[in-house]
Amino acid sequence: MPEPHDIAARKADHLALCTDGDVGFVAKTALWEQVELVHDALPELALDQIDLGTTFLGKRLRAPLVIAAMTGGTAAAEAINRDLAAAAEAHGLGFGFGSQRPLLSRGIEAGYRVRDVAPTALVIANLGVIQAGAVPTARLLELCRFSGADALALHLNPGQEMAQPEGDRDFRGGLDTIRRVVAELGLPVLVKETGCGLSRRVGERLLAAGVRAVDTGGAGGTSWIAVEMHRADADRRALAERLRDWGIPTAASVAGLAPLGLEVCATGGVANGVDAAKALALGARCVGVARPLLQAQARGAAALDAAIQSLLAELRAVMLLTGSADLAALRAAPRVVGPARARWIE
Repeated sequence: MPEPHDIAARKADHLALCTDGDVGFVAKTALWEQVELVHDALPELALDQIDLGTTFLGKRLRAPLVIAAMTGGTAAAEAINRDLAAAAEAHGLGFGFGSQRPLLSRGIEAGYRVRDVAPTALVIANLGVIQAGAVPTARLLELCRFSGADALALHLNPGQEMAQPEGDRDFRGGLDTIRRVVAELGLPVLVKETGCGLSRRVGERLLAAGVRAVDTGGAGGTSWIAVEMHRADADRRALAERLRDWGIPTAASVAGLAPLGLEVCATGGVANGVDAAKALALGARCVGVARPLLQAQARGAAALDAAIQSLLAELRAVMLLTGSADLAALRAAPRVVGPARARWIE
């Protein structure tokens, strides 16, 4: 479909709704409440011994957190993405751009350059698989180089597109595009969902196509169908209301994907360090947090820094309380899984 001329306005709508709007899931959760980590009353650890380090997409992170940005393509996104990327640099985290479709299709550069404030951080470019399918791989590499990205995320979002007034309706050829980009780009490729989750079956297809890293983008956090619901006309709004809670809970998505040997980033409903610990215990390599940090940034750089420090302090505390000196030990720690999550895996 032709590019809408109001793509910058759409991105501004997304930013406003993700910061202040009613865009959460209604009844569905990420299922963190269905995962309990077993307390170790004799951990034989000191808090400052705990190592949060991990590797993701070929880069070492000091802590297993990717700031999963939601924005770009508008003037307002410039300061937001620079603040988020600077925080990633300060804490040794990863940073991901929101969709770079405005840059690719309209040449809108706002918010897509952060290397001067994040010279060593993991930076992840981001484009929809449908848009990636319409351009040669060399153009995608140019997009990554423009932003100084270490890797490219190809996002899958058919649920969001079905609710979006200007959305795509033809999703054929996505797997072929992924296979081609993985083979030709020369940078790591991350395949991610945007709120509806990745199933084990999709993970198997991605693995066969050469993908080695995925982002769950699971249900339980921000519902991008709900975001589009607020922008839709009456007919499409009714559809979006029906589909608002559609998707695979993040805990179920992680548990289905991790045994395949994929590098998994658990995004979707990770609100604090306890949620993060549960995701990592289930096999995630790192977690992605978007809306809570976007909201913290809106309160200022100090609030953003405090939010990150709080999440990491909570994660360290849980690791101590499970006797886990590092993330490998946390993955091996005993846990109790509730029936709702178990049903998804079965």
